[in-house]
Amino acid sequence: MTKPSLPDLLHAAVSAVGGTERPGQVAMAEAVAEAIDDSSHLLVQAGTGTGKSLGYLVPALAQGERVVVATATLALQRQLVERDLPRTVDALHPQLRRRPQFAMLKGRSNYLCLHRLHEGVPQDEEEGLFDPFEAAAPTSKLGQDLMRLRDWSDETETGDRDDLTPGVSDRAWAQVSVSSRECLGASKCAYGAECFAEAARERAKLADVVVTNHALLAIDAIEGAPVLPQHEVLIVDEAHELVSRVTGVATGELTPGQVNRAVRRSAKLVDEKIADQLQTAAEGFERVMELALPGRLEKVPEDLAYALMALRDAARAVITALGSTRDRSVQDEDAVRKQAMASVETVHGVAERITQGSEYDVVWYERHEPRGGAAYRHSGASLRVAPLSVSGLLREKLFTDRSVVLASATLKLGGDFNGVGASLGLAPEGTTGDDLPVWKGIDVGSPFDYPRQGILYVAKHLAQPTRDRERSDMLDELTELMQAAGGRTLGLFSSMRAAQQAAEVLRTRVPELPILLQGEDTLGELIKNFAADPKTCLFGTLSLWQGVDVPGPSCQLVVMDKIPFPRPDDPLMSARQKAVEEAGGNGFMAVAATHAALLMAQGAGRLVRATGDRGVVAVLDPRLATARYGSYLKASLPDFWYTTDRNQVRKSLAAIDAASKAASV
Repeated sequence: MTKPSLPDLLHAAVSAVGGTERPGQVAMAEAVAEAIDDSSHLLVQAGTGTGKSLGYLVPALAQGERVVVATATLALQRQLVERDLPRTVDALHPQLRRRPQFAMLKGRSNYLCLHRLHEGVPQDEEEGLFDPFEAAAPTSKLGQDLMRLRDWSDETETGDRDDLTPGVSDRAWAQVSVSSRECLGASKCAYGAECFAEAARERAKLADVVVTNHALLAIDAIEGAPVLPQHEVLIVDEAHELVSRVTGVATGELTPGQVNRAVRRSAKLVDEKIADQLQTAAEGFERVMELALPGRLEKVPEDLAYALMALRDAARAVITALGSTRDRSVQDEDAVRKQAMASVETVHGVAERITQGSEYDVVWYERHEPRGGAAYRHSGASLRVAPLSVSGLLREKLFTDRSVVLASATLKLGGDFNGVGASLGLAPEGTTGDDLPVWKGIDVGSPFDYPRQGILYVAKHLAQPTRDRERSDMLDELTELMQAAGGRTLGLFSSMRAAQQAAEVLRTRVPELPILLQGEDTLGELIKNFAADPKTCLFGTLSLWQGVDVPGPSCQLVVMDKIPFPRPDDPLMSARQKAVEEAGGNGFMAVAATHAALLMAQGAGRLVRATGDRGVVAVLDPRLATARYGSYLKASLPDFWYTTDRNQVRKSLAAIDAASKAASV
């Protein structure tokens, strides 16, 4: 039997999802197939509208080996499992003569735990010993959530939190889920045979395509105990997010509340003397944390080092004792012990890591706004430790023993892939060497005609933003642009404070244009309401830079208040910048400018989502036009028509507004 050709398979799949074939999608599918055949690696930039998920799924399914697809967002995981994969498998089945199986796999805490649900949560002393289901008043929000979860447990097939609609609070979910460290294990658990997390793992073992998230991929790489089934091909979609997700998983944190919780959970299970030792160490740590000032600790201060060593040693003694004692008077002892062990092991692990003081780690204090949660009841400070870089880890764990395809609409920064490649542990493209992964980058373009569909406007006449100065000129400019556009504005701000201030001022100045503000409702509701009414504007910060997909006349002006460089006092970013400089590189360009370019490329990508979209991306920061790094940032953005002429932009926005109004009549 002749092997079906890739163009025929792609054509069948595109027809099945009701799409149209695009040259970029064909080029991408061919490059992915070639990388898989060569066992090499590929970075592929595929602009919005290319149809990139089919561009990698079709060649991956055609080659017949097991594939893991890791994405950053829940929305894309759902799209793959509920829409793209079922239709693609059906379409390819006649030509492939087989029906590839697919499954979704997430971390254990995403699944309902039947043991927790039926046996209750091992409670901390401070909160009293009771069953949360009994104690939560049925009229309270928590009580209602828990009753709904109990009902849902009888009908759900997956136990996956994301299949529960509407969702429940994190507090309610914590009552019915466990982390992998707290899990009793299927063989010891009375509900092991019905376990949702175990069932998901079994489905993944049998599947040809496993869809997961970046966090689980990172855990699989870092922890050493494989979570994902053995696979020959790894596809990382939304790959611009990977480094920050891996960094998040590799970051440790200690707070006084968390340490006190470990004390309470273990106190009843170990000898009083050992429990007292951990209690004393916890008190010492809390005293140090009360005086903590935010910022990086280049060297761990003596008082903190002493407190951490006491904590490490006491936690080690508790862990040893927990492993060797038994107390049948404790109800549901295995679960109580497992939860205590998980808490104490986390404390021990972070305390030991900071005490050892690796030159590859960054340690800092962070202060939180006081809030009611138990973790911050004692102090608003946390101690954090994160890797200076994850590039070595990724090079070693990601790019060995399999072919890796990294796809995103934004991977090419400043005109090439080397910046993103370096963050992933890859040498510049074309570099050869014994241990160097072989890779290539390909930009398959976009189906959109950016110079005709969009304008990039830089407000060159504004004063340069500084940290202390009020930006009244920026707010004046924003007001005029929004009025010219007739609303239709997505405001992307570099901080929540800036977004709140702009919303407050503009709600007074232009009351005829409703302004939605991130945090005033769920993100999903805000985006839905923004899309529903062209006059409505939406202001917000980080998650809006990459989470908004609103084609059509509701989003015709995307405003960035300033270039989104990391905060100068961000301990991790400034440490990374300093490390590049000490190695002889340009720290600002490698870290701060790369960070800003990635966010700006994502933000600018909110404007044109369909072939009929028209509009303006307005950057209210003159440095994009005047600073030396401006050309690098501009080269990372879509190829819009560029201007600094404010009158021209107002005329263009008014014309786009008039055309949209005429079309809707």
